[in-house]
Amino acid sequence: MIRTVALLVGVVVPSLVLRELIEARFGRGPLADLSAVAVPMAATAWLAPYASYRRRDALLWLVGPGLYYFAVIAWRVALAPYRDWSPRPEERALMRWSRDPEHAGTWYLTEPASGARHTSSR
Repeated sequence: MIRTVALLVGVVVPSLVLRELIEARFGRGPLADLSAVAVPMAATAWLAPYASYRRRDALLWLVGPGLYYFAVIAWRVALAPYRDWSPRPEERALMRWSRDPEHAGTWYLTEPASGARHTSSR
């Protein structure tokens, strides 16, 4: 829970500061509004593959439910590498059931997802 809140605060606060800086320099308007979602969109696109979401889900920040999706992604990333959600079909080859008694009934990611090549050693 603490990791999730830290991720949310670490993304939302800089976006609000950036919005205030843009608004102070250029005034209110669409530029200030877009600057408020720029940081969260980038964070969502970066973390989405680790939570079985797609990078394009970051575009949801432009229409409204972006904060909800980022909260879900942050929660899932905080629980990684053990997952209690089903993997997408393209991730299933990289996943296996955890045999650890403490994490029974969860999936374990053996390698990063194909969409997360920036952390892969390939």
